Amino acid sequence: MDIPFSKYQATGNDFILIDNMSGDYSDLSIAQISHLCDRKFGIGADGCILISKAEGLDFYMDYSNADGTKSFCGNGARSSVHFAAHLFPGQIDFKFQAIDGLHKAQINDDLISIDMSPVAPMLPVSKDQLDAFSLASAFTLQTGSPHFVVLQEDLSSSNVLTLGKQIRYSDFYKEQGINVNLMKVVSPSFISIATYERGVEDETLSCGTGATACALLYSQLFNINQPVQVQVKGGMLLVSFDKQEDASFSKVVLSGPAVKVYDGSITI
Repeated sequence: MDIPFSKYQATGNDFILIDNMSGDYSDLSIAQISHLCDRKFGIGADGCILISKAEGLDFYMDYSNADGTKSFCGNGARSSVHFAAHLFPGQIDFKFQAIDGLHKAQINDDLISIDMSPVAPMLPVSKDQLDAFSLASAFTLQTGSPHFVVLQEDLSSSNVLTLGKQIRYSDFYKEQGINVNLMKVVSPSFISIATYERGVEDETLSCGTGATACALLYSQLFNINQPVQVQVKGGMLLVSFDKQEDASFSKVVLSGPAVKVYDGSITI
């Protein structure tokens, strides 16, 4: 089977985008998706996205991590909107469905903004976990994908991989998995992060849902009410939001660039 595709990157998070409006590729198996994402034997990517029909909407974003598992992906969503703009020439506003629900998006020149789902209050990590990981404090948030966030000064890849694997494969999280984010405060309304992503099982240059989780946690911890710039290793993202009295968040918007790298075709 020949599959035409587009390779995308969104602040260094890279994806395979496939036009599945015809439904021809709906039956791709986990093994096939993993093969497509394999960096040595396939195309290579952090995830694979099928753009399919959705009744009453512009499209359905069917996102799979590199290992074939499903989740929502903020950077993948922004890449999907850029890809969809080629399917619907001239359109700049989109409504699409993903695994976590309905989303709206807008293209403004090189900036693509995605309405994220509302986010429940952050949860402090239990003392048992903190002791196991030798941490003073940490928090978990659900931003379409589960995230563990800890303040750290050292965002080196070695520290991301060491701490990320320790937490992700611990008895607390090894069954369901969790993304692990290290967050460093740079200045008011500006943070820097590094992320170990489940499903990729490695550090990625960017994680949209991770950037969102870190920005919201930063807002809550330091009483920040304005949009937060998030420096990821692959570029810059912006997260805006409305804080609620119960410490939840609404009107969460993730903004940043998405770039088509090349078009191609692969036989599987």
